[in-house]
Order: sequence, then C-alpha cells, then structure tokens
Amino acid sequence: MTSEEVMAELRKDYIYNLIIQGKRLDGRGFDEIRSISLETGVIKKAEGSARVVWGDTQVVVGVKIQPGEPFPDAPESGVIITNVELIPAASPLFEAGPPSEDAIELARVVDRGVRESNCIDLTKLCISSGEQVWIVFIDVHVLDDGGNIMDASGLGAIAALFNAKIPAERYDLGSDEPLPMRSVPIPVTFVEVGGRLLIDPVQEEEQVAGARITVVVDSDGCITAVQKGRVGNLTFDQIKYAIETAKKKAEEIRNMEGIRRAFLEI
Repeated sequence: MTSEEVMAELRKDYIYNLIIQGKRLDGRGFDEIRSISLETGVIKKAEGSARVVWGDTQVVVGVKIQPGEPFPDAPESGVIITNVELIPAASPLFEAGPPSEDAIELARVVDRGVRESNCIDLTKLCISSGEQVWIVFIDVHVLDDGGNIMDASGLGAIAALFNAKIPAERYDLGSDEPLPMRSVPIPVTFVEVGGRLLIDPVQEEEQVAGARITVVVDSDGCITAVQKGRVGNLTFDQIKYAIETAKKKAEEIRNMEGIRRAFLEI
C-alpha cells in the first residue's frame, strides 16, 4: 500500500472508532441534520428548478415538461422520467462515462420518492386519452458530494417540481399552469456503523458504513417509500427507529425557515 492509502485506512479506522464512542466528525448527534438551504427558479430555461445546499453537499435539479405518448397500461396518466448525473468534479469517487450503479440507484430512489407519494396528480397531465400526455423529466445534477446526496437530491426534485409550470402555450395546448402538486414528500437517510444508526451522513461516514436506509415521508406523515442500500443488514429495531425518526425529521425539514419560505414562494 502507498502512504496515501495507509493514511486513508487510518482515517477510516479513526472515524469508525469515533462513532463507536458515540461521537461524530462534525460534533453532531446521531439524530441531528446539517444545515440546509433551498433556492428555486435557478435555471431560467427549465420549466422548474431548484438548488439545494445540504451541509457541504450541493445539488441542482431541473424539470423539463413536454407532450408525448402515455404508457399503454396508463393511457390517461402523465409520465415521470428521472435522470441523475454524477459529475467527476463533484467527488473523486465519480467517474466520467455511462451512468454508474450509484447514479442509477440515486435516480431510482428520487423517482420512487416522487412517484410512490403521488405528489403529482398524473391523471391531470392527460392531453388526449391514449394518445398524448405531459411527460415530466427530472434531471438531477450533483455538483459537490459532501455526503447524503440521496436526501439533497430528493428535496431538490420536489422543490423543482413545485416550481415548475406546464408549458402549454409553447405547444398550442392552452395556457401555462403549475404542475398539479398535492404533497411534499421528504426523504430521510440513515447509515449503520458499528450497530449504530446515523442520520444525514457525511461522505467520510458513508465510506465506513454498512447498510443504508432511506425513508420517504409525505406531508401527512405517511411512509410512501423505503429503500435499503449498500451491504449489511438492519435489525427490526433499527428499521423501526429509522421509520419513527424519519417521520419527525421530515416534518422538521419541512418547517426549517429557509425551506418553508422557499415553498411558500413557489
């Protein structure tokens, strides 16, 4: 091993042992979330957009909407398509080229958070049954990975959707109007390290973690999606703790001054 590799392993051991002692690198409690800021309307050419700065993590999400064909099994429902780009400049772990497994998983989690919560009334995106509906493209760009890009991307996606307007005038299909949104689902992610669950992990904590679990909670406090990731198992008690804590933290995030203000301005 090179000296750099040895130092990296020693750093991981230090972080792991610190957590075992009940401490975290940045001094937070195991159930404490980093500061979050949210800004909408940051991409003028998009139908909707948002920038999220979550601790040291930064994500920009753009929404594009255009008419297209519905799925055969849902002829009167709009379509959601989610894509994620992990640019190499955002992290030494990201590489150029086709979407990685991490990018595919992140896109799946963001998509499920939106789709399974039914936060968009897709039936109102029908233009002509079986022929034409509005297709909603959600494009997530991770600009700086300081850890927990799951939650930052999920929050950015929902904010960009609330910010979006259907460009009906552009296609001679009526007047522009906001997307038919009806809920604000919030993802809350935990990782397991040495038998302990940490909320909102930073990147170095993720590198020593075992299992990961993301719980999505809607505005009514209902669990709409759960995604388990990485290697390792979680006990029943850990899953129960994650769900109960996610409900509280999702409401806490929704009520953060900057986030509440951003949604009120949408």
